[in-house]
Amino acid sequence: MSMPAMKTEMPAVVTPPAATAAPVVTMTPKRAPRAAAYARMAKETAARVVPPLIVVALLLVVWELICRRAGSSLPPPSKVFKDTRELILDPFFDHGGIDKGLFWHLSASLQRVAYGFSLAAVAGIALGTLVGQSVWAMRGLDPLFQVLRTIPPLAWLPLSLAAFRDGQPSAIFVIFITSVWPIIINTAVGIRNIPQDYRNVAAVVQLNPLEFFTKIMIPAAAPYMFTGLRIGIGLSWLAIVAAEMLIGGVGIGFFIWDAWNSSHISEIILALFYVGIIGFVLDRLIAGLGKVVTRGTAAN
Repeated sequence: MSMPAMKTEMPAVVTPPAATAAPVVTMTPKRAPRAAAYARMAKETAARVVPPLIVVALLLVVWELICRRAGSSLPPPSKVFKDTRELILDPFFDHGGIDKGLFWHLSASLQRVAYGFSLAAVAGIALGTLVGQSVWAMRGLDPLFQVLRTIPPLAWLPLSLAAFRDGQPSAIFVIFITSVWPIIINTAVGIRNIPQDYRNVAAVVQLNPLEFFTKIMIPAAAPYMFTGLRIGIGLSWLAIVAAEMLIGGVGIGFFIWDAWNSSHISEIILALFYVGIIGFVLDRLIAGLGKVVTRGTAAN
């Protein structure tokens, strides 16, 4: 008796469904609300502005209390404002000659400073680079610079008047000779402090002198240069005010001297306020330019 044939059934192969790609979810960074950003900016600004305003307000109050007493030789702030109100509200008047508003006096002084300081910046950087790069130049010129820089600015004025026989170039020369020394000295120090690795790389890639000056010297010594420029612009503004008291003509220094001769103490105080504000602005401008050029490595 034959056995029935066994039918073998193969199990069905189940194919898993194709894997579907998971959706990609991109997370966008949360932006701070605009109001919060404005609030943060306002807070930072207030932290810088409010303390000086409080100090100035306290000084004005003390000044007012002290100078309101009988017999005081200086006017209080309230009287200064009352006496100089027309000068404050109308700084652009021009009645001819030296009878001009404060804008024209300040403008004339700033023009002289611009000429003198520009010449000092060019000459100072050039001479500082020479002294910093050459040992022989440093030995020959540095003692001369150290002697000349100790001469007071106004001591140069009679000599410049004798040489130029005109007040305008004489004032510009006094500005130049006053502000050039810190530029020379700081530039020379910056050049001497260039790392030796920079010089080795320049020798390996065979930079010519012009390329070495523009690509190695200037970027490496720029923080020192701008420190000298900041000192120089401050000395320039100091020198022009003193020089204009002697050379006469239109200028803030002559305005102060003329107000003294006319016993207008309030006008002198107003002029000194403008002198201080403009000096601060000039310093901030050079500091801001230095921060841009040196990418924040210059001294603030």
